Amino acid sequence: MAIKKSELYSSLWASCDELRGGMDASQYKDYVLVMLFVKYISDKWAGQLYAPITIPSGASFKDMVALKGKSDIGDQINKKIIAPLKEANNLSDMPDFNDVSKLGDGKEMVDRLTNLIAIFEKPELDFSKNRAEGDDILGDAYEYLMRHFATESGKSKGQFYTPAEVSRIMAMIIGISDAQTSANTTVYDPTCGSGSLLLRIGSAANTQVTLYGQEKDSATANLARMNMILHDYPTAEIKQGNTLSKPLFEENNNLKQFDFVVANPPFSDKRWSNGLSLPDDGSYNRFEGFGIPPSKNGDFAYLLHILRSLKRQGKGAVILPHGVLFRGNAEAEIRKNLIQRGYIKGIIGLPANLFYGTGIPACIILLDKENAGNRKAVFMIDASKGFIKDGNKNRLREQDIRRITDVFNQETVIEGYSKMVSVAAIEENEFNLNIPRYIDAQDKEDIQDIDAHLNGGIPNKDIEALEKYWKVYPNLKADLFEEFRTGYSRLKIENDRVNNSIYSHREFEAFIKEMNNLYTGWAKDTETYLKALDKDCHPKEAINDISENLLETYREKPLINNYDVYQHLLSYWHEVMQDDIYIISYDGWKAETYRILIENKQKKMVDKGWACDLIPKELVINRYFSEEQEEISQLENTKETLSAQITELEEEHSGEDGLFAELDKVNKGNANKRIKEIQKEKDTELEEELNALKKYVKLHTQLSAANKEIKQKEKQLDDALFTKYPQLNEDEIKELVVNDKWLSTIKNALSGEIDQISQRLTNRIKELADRYDTPLPAINTEVEGLETSVNAHLEKMGFVWN
Repeated sequence: MAIKKSELYSSLWASCDELRGGMDASQYKDYVLVMLFVKYISDKWAGQLYAPITIPSGASFKDMVALKGKSDIGDQINKKIIAPLKEANNLSDMPDFNDVSKLGDGKEMVDRLTNLIAIFEKPELDFSKNRAEGDDILGDAYEYLMRHFATESGKSKGQFYTPAEVSRIMAMIIGISDAQTSANTTVYDPTCGSGSLLLRIGSAANTQVTLYGQEKDSATANLARMNMILHDYPTAEIKQGNTLSKPLFEENNNLKQFDFVVANPPFSDKRWSNGLSLPDDGSYNRFEGFGIPPSKNGDFAYLLHILRSLKRQGKGAVILPHGVLFRGNAEAEIRKNLIQRGYIKGIIGLPANLFYGTGIPACIILLDKENAGNRKAVFMIDASKGFIKDGNKNRLREQDIRRITDVFNQETVIEGYSKMVSVAAIEENEFNLNIPRYIDAQDKEDIQDIDAHLNGGIPNKDIEALEKYWKVYPNLKADLFEEFRTGYSRLKIENDRVNNSIYSHREFEAFIKEMNNLYTGWAKDTETYLKALDKDCHPKEAINDISENLLETYREKPLINNYDVYQHLLSYWHEVMQDDIYIISYDGWKAETYRILIENKQKKMVDKGWACDLIPKELVINRYFSEEQEEISQLENTKETLSAQITELEEEHSGEDGLFAELDKVNKGNANKRIKEIQKEKDTELEEELNALKKYVKLHTQLSAANKEIKQKEKQLDDALFTKYPQLNEDEIKELVVNDKWLSTIKNALSGEIDQISQRLTNRIKELADRYDTPLPAINTEVEGLETSVNAHLEKMGFVWN
């Protein structure tokens, strides 16, 4: 059965549960990632000649499985598995699998490591058939783990990871995807951490390129080496050491230069100059002509190292805190020299709290040596407001990533978001690059109009502010408003009729029809495309194709933001569609069912029915068993009615004086018992109580019968469904999945987006109408009238106000 990404992720994350408690995330990540590494290279290359990774005899995952349950399992993993792999592949600083302080002693260690190995034996973690091209499931799983480890590692230990969303932006704006690349194209990250940013840039190239990275922390450098191997870059060079004091990539006694350089260095590193004899920088000349960065802040030291590491036509991108854009003194001089030489192509201001280890806002600075001599302006984007909350961090959405990269690459000027700022304008601002100096991203304040509050009417300026709507509905404004006095208007209709007046307006209906036609056209093309997918298709290629088409379909259409539409599709992709298409890419269009087995408290597996991941039961029910479902729905309605009647009787007759007062507890058993007592006494005065109790018991009997019939009908329907699934042919499966599942869900999401357009207009009009509905003099008159009325009432009650 196909690997589902969500199941793969949950299995990997479950492995962490075996280690929590003995150590924090910054430590147990090393054990989990090493296990993942050993499992992957064993599945992919064990026993193969000329493999890029050497797996010594006896050092594969299969050999690790043989150690399960052994009393010296930790020591044996170190000696038989880890040590040979380290030596054969130039790895270092592997975690100690025999560390009692972290893994426990005796049986605790044996059980923990045995269980950890067992998790990686699961079928869904069989990578022997994994494709390492554009749809590399393992690479995405590794990314998932790194994000979660960074989240759990806390403020001081999560800096080994650059959020994938930021890495993607850098890969899409640095220009590598448009360049003529080859194996000779070089990409370098001087502070590579676990290597995620470096890999992201490499994957954006059209061909395999050569990767280089240096990382100060030895354990993290080792993670990066394994990461390169897991992502099919086994020949990438990762070196361990301090990049600023001891750069390890040199040529001719100087820094080696690269085609592309990216970095997410430690923010405002106070110890950056350790090991350097400033002002001399040896033969590297990194600071010559620019200035020496402050001794207690290394942001520009890393930037200048990147610049010096670029070839003459090279391009770089670096993530730095916002302070580099405006801080003074030595940094101001460096910034001035960079701008005057034309090395800064663009700046992207990012939201705060994106990065692990710090909550401060950061920016991406794009460096470009190739066109530096002719550069007369810097392109700026203020993307600080585009994000979503994700736990205690902020995260860029798909629409944010796409909007940033589209606007940057096309240098599109958007008021309040992006601007091409001339070097002359920057010079006038003393080479201060603080983005708010050039881009006003503040929302316009909704100012109250005093004149309107005093004399009534809706200010025309507020009505004109809705101009984007009036361009689409040119006659709607005249149909809604009429002149009240100079500069002010009023509604022609009652406030509560605004919604109906807009929704029923011919221009609004024409707009909705246009939007429906847009969707129908896209859906028709997309249906054909999706139904043509088959086994061995590439899911990432599929979502790229249909999302690009969607973006283009809604591009520059009135009122609707094509990036908002794009987000709906990508959200559904991550939630459902990608798992579905991965299933299809492995198994083809098959409606495979499976039993749901759950482990109970007694550690026994219990059968909880069956399911089909690709086609949920309700889709087959809606298309083939609607009558049977309607029968069950009617029975459910009967059940709810009976339950409501029973509750009503209980509420009516409970209490000390109620007809059910003699019952210790109001239920069917006690009611039957009381009925027998009354019938035995033959007391006519108890006839009303007897009738109420009989009615109560009858309702319960009917409810039990309804419940029984519902269970019977549901069982019959479930059996019919189970029989139906194997009978579904390929065309029927495609209709169910593409039309009933995917496109139906997307259509509902986009319909909601259209609804919000009209709601925003109606809400604003009603808000303005309500705000200025009653002028202040009228309010005062009303208050005076109420005061007179209250005083009159008080007088009648004997109270007199002085």
